[in-house]
Amino acid sequence: MAAERQVGAVLCDLDGVLRIWADLADVDRAHGFAPGTVAGAAFRAERLLPAVTGRVSDGRWRAGVAEDLAAVCGSAERARAAVEDWGRQAFRVDAEVLALLAEVRRGVPVVLVSNGTDRLEDDLAALGLDAAVDAVVNSARVGAAKPDPRIYLAAAGRAGVPPQRCLFVDDTAGHLAAARDLGMHVHHHRGADGLRAAFDGHGLR
Repeated sequence: MAAERQVGAVLCDLDGVLRIWADLADVDRAHGFAPGTVAGAAFRAERLLPAVTGRVSDGRWRAGVAEDLAAVCGSAERARAAVEDWGRQAFRVDAEVLALLAEVRRGVPVVLVSNGTDRLEDDLAALGLDAAVDAVVNSARVGAAKPDPRIYLAAAGRAGVPPQRCLFVDDTAGHLAAARDLGMHVHHHRGADGLRAAFDGHGLR
């Protein structure tokens, strides 16, 4: 079977592909922290993994980040203010990517696959993105986060096709490697032009 006929579903990452965040270093600068301070507290595995596998709530995760920042800066108030600003961090939805997914969705199911917390579904609904895809697979609901194979298999199951017929799109190399190990087609996202070419190459548009 030709490669362009092998893909029966698109599994797409959210952050860094469809939702693009402003530089978190802006929050660091606003609160007088060294660049990378907030990200280092928020995304270190010990804090992040329990939140994105549903073991702690989004609120508890952010409270824990504030505790860690307070230990660094010596001020609980300053730390809480930084976490509140992080929660209001600017972002944009990539309109070109959204339009490409809409095109592809006419022929095959599109499933969002995100290492999210228990607030992900509310965030997507507020943006109208829940209606822009056929399903959402949230790591906090699955209990496993990329690159754990279980979340990829859950996403393929939601799409109703075997892993070997899925095209997985992500901006993180390690997440792509795990998908490839399951036999998935993969695309390393770096922008809408590359995604368009990948979809065309698989006969999805």
